[in-house]
Amino acid sequence: MTLNVYLSGEIHTDWRERIVDGSADLDLSFSGPVTDHAASDDCGVAILGEEPNKYWHDHKGAMVNAIRTRHGIENADVVVVRFGEKYKQWNAAFDAGYASALGKPIIVLSMPEHQHPLKEVHAAALAVAEEPEQVVQILRYVLSGSLPG
Repeated sequence: MTLNVYLSGEIHTDWRERIVDGSADLDLSFSGPVTDHAASDDCGVAILGEEPNKYWHDHKGAMVNAIRTRHGIENADVVVVRFGEKYKQWNAAFDAGYASALGKPIIVLSMPEHQHPLKEVHAAALAVAEEPEQVVQILRYVLSGSLPG
């Protein structure tokens, strides 16, 4: 049973690589947003034309990125949403809400100190992990029924 896993959220740490590398022996297919921050921010104007107003610059990029994000979440069997320490990932919260509305199983990856601000997101998730390795263990269990150790 191949699981399609969409990796949403924070792009400033190696959490995605830790999940992909840790689950290399599992039947998983991964997708996610463009993680090159500059490319993601500027894709709209690079493709559709410059905008002097920053609002429209960002709007064009958000619309183009939404094509990839919506497709990835809609085709995912599981959505992992990472909330990092440094930045407020409003887009990650939106992705979690979209996945929840579609009835997708969600695994949230966040720090204990964010439990209160993320309580609604956590309530929609089927698991809340603190480390990428816990996500790997969840995916391993889902596929094989194997517990860690």
